[in-house]
Amino acid sequence: MTNPLPIAQNAAQQLSLLPQLANRHGCITGATGTGKTVTLQVLAQALSDIGVPVFMADVKGDLSGLGKAGSASPKLKERLAQLALPEPAWAAAPVAFWDVYGEKGHPVRATISDMGPLMLARMLNLNDTQQGVLQLVFKIADDNGLLLLDTKDLRAMLQHVGDHAAEFKTEYGNISAASIGAIQRGLIAIDEQGGDKFFGEPMLNIEDWMQTDATGKGIINILSADKLLNAPRLYSTFLLWMLSELFEHLPEVGDLDKPKMAFFFDEAHLLFDEAPKPLLQKIEQVVRLIRSKGVGVYFVTQNPLDIPDTVLGQLGNRVQHALRAYTPRDQKAVQAAAETFRANPKLNTAQAITELAVGEALVSFLDEKGRPNVVERGYVLTPASQIGPVTDDERRALIAASLVAGIYEQAIDRESAYERLKGRAVQQPQAPQQQAPQSAPADDNAWGASAGRTPQPPQSTVPGTRASGGAASPAPQPPQQQEEGGLGDLLKDAAGGIFGNGTGSRRSDSPLQAMVKSAARSIGSQVGREIIRGVLGSLMKKR
Repeated sequence: MTNPLPIAQNAAQQLSLLPQLANRHGCITGATGTGKTVTLQVLAQALSDIGVPVFMADVKGDLSGLGKAGSASPKLKERLAQLALPEPAWAAAPVAFWDVYGEKGHPVRATISDMGPLMLARMLNLNDTQQGVLQLVFKIADDNGLLLLDTKDLRAMLQHVGDHAAEFKTEYGNISAASIGAIQRGLIAIDEQGGDKFFGEPMLNIEDWMQTDATGKGIINILSADKLLNAPRLYSTFLLWMLSELFEHLPEVGDLDKPKMAFFFDEAHLLFDEAPKPLLQKIEQVVRLIRSKGVGVYFVTQNPLDIPDTVLGQLGNRVQHALRAYTPRDQKAVQAAAETFRANPKLNTAQAITELAVGEALVSFLDEKGRPNVVERGYVLTPASQIGPVTDDERRALIAASLVAGIYEQAIDRESAYERLKGRAVQQPQAPQQQAPQSAPADDNAWGASAGRTPQPPQSTVPGTRASGGAASPAPQPPQQQEEGGLGDLLKDAAGGIFGNGTGSRRSDSPLQAMVKSAARSIGSQVGREIIRGVLGSLMKKR
């Protein structure tokens, strides 16, 4: 059994996290500047020391200091002495830096197909109708064996489906051109936020985030998110995708002596802001079930009310930093946070939340039987690694020494939907050119061929003009010289040529002309359909 992990301390005792219950999830909450980042750093390094790989998003750049050993400055020594806290054994943690943009770490990529329509709809902020169209596009791509790897593949697929919407309608349902346009515009916005760099190959192998170093310490994977946070939907969807990948790929293991991995979700409110109900249900399902796969999920946010009750109820290990009750809403938040702790008769929890100093917190971890301990007030311990970011040179050295250095740096663009659809588009204009001598030059000739008549070749061409295939294009003939056939001839003959005088001029209809035109319009009726079948039948018999 692994020893408890000290996280905080007060005058009476150390407040420790039990490793065997670290997969029961948790949360770190508190106002800005109250010490959440240091608490996150202490928790991550404590888990790494016992061989647990960790993932976290670094939204401010401070967590890069985990890769360098800390030191006792005069100010820090004074604080340790004042609070009667022990000085840590200064040491760096093994780290791996990642970055969606590939600037401050190894590139992180996912494919469009792997992300799926539900998460993409969340990222693109689509409504239900647009999400339904996106799901149809994925279905059509799957049925036709077209790989959707990056954003240009999805754009090409959207264009293809939009151009052939009538052909797909009977099998897949209506495909709105307006929805296609909305998705295309959303993709452009995502590309501008870095989606063109995130979507592609080689895709991240989730097992590369579950490594240990030569000494048995778990690798702390730090995602550089200071720039990514400017695209909040991309940020939140990316982290949710990672969580889903862990859930789908890891086997059931039950309760272990320590977690297989710990996942810290900073700025967690971005995950739940304006999230549709199906997505919230998916998050709740993942959080509830991923525990049995040995993964502990920790949400870091300013206010516990940012987390839905269905998810908050799954978080057993909690660290609450100070909240400020300046407004009526803040006061309600303080009261709600206090009521979620197991009450301590020696402590007024609601009052203590507003009085906590920087680095001080209310702590409640699970006991050996999985029950929440009574809430205790204490100071978070000092991390053994450096508090604050490393320099750019130190970061580059750590990236070069990483276990995955050189694996993800070079992007791969293999044949997928974009290449195949563009290849079809190039070939399609050539087919009519090769068959042009065999096809009729006008619709009337096509009608005549279908009715058993011999198509007539074009009589003249316009000098100096050429068709798209390079051959001279036929000039449009005057109405009186064009070959007519089929139903038009029959009705014209029957009416004694009263449809027109051959000059193309428009005049008011005579009573007889109006009667004949009314009869022609009746083709859509039952009698009209019978006339058409009779005409075609007689022509086919003659043929």
